[in-house]
Amino acid sequence: VPKPITPLVLCRRARPLGPMPNEELDLQNLKSLERYRSYTRYLRRAEEAKKQPVWWKTYRAYMEQADPDHDAELVDIGLPLCRPSRTKEVRERRQVIKDNKKNAELERMTRLRTFKIPLDRVQETWEKTTAPFQIKRLAEHYGVFKDLFPMAHFFPQVFLHVHYGKDNSDQVHFGNRMTPTQATSAPQVSFNAEEGSLWTLLLTCPDEHLQDNEAEYVHWLVGNIPGGAVQAGDELCHYLPPFPARGTGFHRYIYVLFKQEGPISFQEDVRPSPCFSLEERTFKTQDFYRRHQDHMTPVGVAFFQSQWDESVTNTFHHTLNMREPVFEFIRPPVYHPPQVKFPHRQPLRYLDRYRDGKEQTYGIY
Repeated sequence: VPKPITPLVLCRRARPLGPMPNEELDLQNLKSLERYRSYTRYLRRAEEAKKQPVWWKTYRAYMEQADPDHDAELVDIGLPLCRPSRTKEVRERRQVIKDNKKNAELERMTRLRTFKIPLDRVQETWEKTTAPFQIKRLAEHYGVFKDLFPMAHFFPQVFLHVHYGKDNSDQVHFGNRMTPTQATSAPQVSFNAEEGSLWTLLLTCPDEHLQDNEAEYVHWLVGNIPGGAVQAGDELCHYLPPFPARGTGFHRYIYVLFKQEGPISFQEDVRPSPCFSLEERTFKTQDFYRRHQDHMTPVGVAFFQSQWDESVTNTFHHTLNMREPVFEFIRPPVYHPPQVKFPHRQPLRYLDRYRDGKEQTYGIY
């Protein structure tokens, strides 16, 4: 029998078009290399090397060629952020440390382990200093700006306090998990607002739409909020609890707070009350902001994640009055024929099929 002929393909590696990176380094004598001695000097050298022309393409160059919008500069649509002086912060921190060392009572409580840190002051200090930067990083990590405000971002400078439940025990942070049962009714929302100011509060979900991946469902929209009194604002679309479809994983539910320059007429955004039509609740935050961008500015954000539970079935059947979509296979229980009194020609573990599921004692009486 003749053996099958396998074609042999010889791959010849082409020579590089120029010098390879770090080709001039002597790997046998690494101690002779110049040391940077500081990160600033290393960063300066790296910036100089980045500007030099090279013959190869970087990953960023390939991505820019395939997608011109990749890693493009984003537009800041928020309020101007006043960065605190780093020198002033360091000076104040040193002064606080110096005063604490002179405090004998503080030293005694620390030594006896009775000193208590006031968490309210820590929260207040965090909100005034690094909170806008860290919240913005979290929002970028979860794709909030990419899906709601394409090619734009903002620094959340107004901290949103969103609490669910009768005792306000369930709080919305920045990506924490909550069940649809916890978010059944409208939450208590509070924020620091100047007297006479007007605000707009939006709750939307970019992952929930059943027909259009680029669209959203608006769950709550309140405009012309005087001060921080959300109940006194104009409810443009009443609250609808989350309804993530079964089998679609976690959905993001995002609160966005806008600061208005004055009263706004939201005639195009008003939904009928009650509004249980998903077609009428179809929404796009980008289009909403474009209509009113001359009169409002996003200043705050908070969001949570939620996936299917039993309350979603009730929302689809009784609130939305529609059949529930299911995107996963629900396995039926394993079928067992009726138990017979004398199981002839059956395995020894025949009776295990008909146990009641309780923990067995296996001979312990």
